[in-house]
Amino acid sequence: MVFDPFTIIMLAVLAVLIFFMFRNSRKRQQEMRDLQSKVVPGAQVMTNFGVFGTILSIDEDENKVELEAGPGTVLTVHRQTIARVVDAVEAPVAGSTPVIETEPEFGERAAETPRDDTPDTKKSEG
Repeated sequence: MVFDPFTIIMLAVLAVLIFFMFRNSRKRQQEMRDLQSKVVPGAQVMTNFGVFGTILSIDEDENKVELEAGPGTVLTVHRQTIARVVDAVEAPVAGSTPVIETEPEFGERAAETPRDDTPDTKKSEG
């Protein structure tokens, strides 16, 4: 059986596509395992529909999570609706001085526009 170069190239492309398909699948499974390991009571999370809250309890048998969205507001959601665990962002320390930049970044407007201190070229009448 003789294979022409076009057939060999097509088979190579097909093999590469299959390789990347399996690789992406494994990567997604690993990300899901990492997310599920972070989903514990007390964690700050965001759901697929954009609700932020704190996990109160997890029911493993029925895949339900009790989520406190606000003071006294408890939602029961499916465990798979938890999209991500929100990492704590460090807030600036009270009393610390903010960093003042001398020059704006490229494309950013300056806080104060420079003045044109050139003398007036028009002669005043009078």
